[in-house]
Amino acid sequence: MKKLIAWALTGIGAFATMGAAQAQMVTAVSPQSVVDAMQNAGYRAVLKKDSAGDPLIESSSSGSSFNVFFYGCTNNRNCRTVQFFSGYKDPKNASLSVLNGWNANNRFTRAYLADTGSARIEMDVDLDDGGMSAALFEDNLEFWVALMAKFERTINGG
Repeated sequence: MKKLIAWALTGIGAFATMGAAQAQMVTAVSPQSVVDAMQNAGYRAVLKKDSAGDPLIESSSSGSSFNVFFYGCTNNRNCRTVQFFSGYKDPKNASLSVLNGWNANNRFTRAYLADTGSARIEMDVDLDDGGMSAALFEDNLEFWVALMAKFERTINGG
């Protein structure tokens, strides 16, 4: 009987731990979890809505602004993925050749020229099916910030 009780308590403890771990997951379903993860990593993160009514986070790193867009949303809720995005007006060195070179050598981001001539860079993060741990999200965020800074040097001729 004592073994049965010990086994039951172990199972309850495992479920409680699992629940705590899930509570720390970063998901697009919960835009606030993305905001919290960004703020815990030391970034400004302001939750707003985009022109379609979907969640949008405004942030910055080293003086450069970027947004986190939410995609795969149903009625502006229950989103599935996010995209880090930054745009740069009047880049000094953002020819199609330079941007194609960027895309060929930087696997996780894509760069392009907008119709207005601004250079843009994006990185998708799949937070579907339960999301990811805060640590892994922070790793993706830091990777994004590093690539964003590298992109800025590239398009500014530095």
